[in-house]
Amino acid sequence: MWKDLGDSATDSFYEVRPQCTDVPKTKFRVKAGKTLSSRRWEASFTPEGYLNIGKILRRIYRGGIHPSIRGEVWEFLLGCYDPKSTFGERDQIRQRRREQYAVLKEECRQNFSMIGSGRFITAPVITEDGYPIQDPLVLQEANKAQRPTENGSLNDPEVVKETDQRIVEWKLTLHQIGLDVFRTDRTLIFYEKQENLAKLWDILAVYAWFDKDIGYCQGMSDLCSPMIILLEDEGDAFWCFQHLMRRLRGNFKCTERSVGVEMQLSNLATVTQVIDPKLHKHLGMHFSKCFRVFFFIILKIFFLAAAETLGGGDYLFAFRMLMVLFRREFSFGDSLFLWEMMWALEYDPTLFLLYEDPESSSNEKSEGSKGKTKTKSEYGKYERAYMKNAGKNNSVAPLPLSVFLVASVLKEKSPKLLAEARGLDDVVKILNDTTGNLDAKKACNGALKLHKKYLKKVK
Repeated sequence: MWKDLGDSATDSFYEVRPQCTDVPKTKFRVKAGKTLSSRRWEASFTPEGYLNIGKILRRIYRGGIHPSIRGEVWEFLLGCYDPKSTFGERDQIRQRRREQYAVLKEECRQNFSMIGSGRFITAPVITEDGYPIQDPLVLQEANKAQRPTENGSLNDPEVVKETDQRIVEWKLTLHQIGLDVFRTDRTLIFYEKQENLAKLWDILAVYAWFDKDIGYCQGMSDLCSPMIILLEDEGDAFWCFQHLMRRLRGNFKCTERSVGVEMQLSNLATVTQVIDPKLHKHLGMHFSKCFRVFFFIILKIFFLAAAETLGGGDYLFAFRMLMVLFRREFSFGDSLFLWEMMWALEYDPTLFLLYEDPESSSNEKSEGSKGKTKTKSEYGKYERAYMKNAGKNNSVAPLPLSVFLVASVLKEKSPKLLAEARGLDDVVKILNDTTGNLDAKKACNGALKLHKKYLKKVK
């Protein structure tokens, strides 16, 4: 099996359009004995369906996951299913979630008929005060998407003011979702098919309706795209994305006075100050007010409505890395490899319980909770380090691994930044040179070393 797949295994699963010659090549390679294979994955389950998650985590960190099983493994890494559940229990949960997604999607379709039509829109459909925009292209697409009435005819969309503010706000995001979908991973052959683009648009539109507090923000399409590719069922892809957003949604929380990701930017500044004081001082000395103003503009473009005042000091250049987890700095295949290594290192076996909604049925909660004590081996290596440190130094708050990943990139580029970075153009050029040239495994190893160094120095 391994010989047949060879080094081109990842490339064959995530094919790039032939005309896209400047796309970074993935460095991730399937390696026998290191990469989690389908055979090893299946052997990790008991006859009842219980998963030995500890061995799986170590294998994932050493060599990643084979592309053919990535989707189903990710569902466990993101806390969609409890490793201590049986095959039957997971089937019941999966079916219930698919039904829940179908209800949500139908709710959205009732509000806008193009949902689930196999098409999507890139033009505004409503004004801020609730009046429909009579865009000819949108009206034409809406007519195509409408279902026939009893006499077989199609009704024209009603030109009436929408009074429900929640529906107005949701509809205001639909064209932005469409624009982002049209731009997301367009180098991949997968997105040459209209139905795949529409599937991504549907999931993001439903999520924007589902998450009342956050809705939709630019960058979410980059996080959702892999789920569409890896999981065939749309409902499964939605809930996998929703569980990923449970981890990251705080980054997207935007008010008039703050942006969620600023806390991570501040944490990055603190970490860099501890592990590389010289670089931290250099960044503070040379990045002027115009540098910050420029990034406020970028944030507004990226965020739809970013804050006028944003914390994070002189580390705003790391905004994109933290928001979309290095999707732009790594090739598509390498970014997936990086994500699964991060999730394996940070894995907490109580994720399933933490990520369940209060409205979830008691039956589903009982299926996820077996009352069994979680062993140390069931936690990821990074998570274990924090558990160990918690007893010695309670003042050190847990930081996401992504902060140390960015710090490891800065550490690697430190000599160049110290020697050449004297302003915005310099730092942007230096960091842009990393795009497509980063090694995911090396970055993770560097992050773990910096994490260890940080914990020692802050005691």
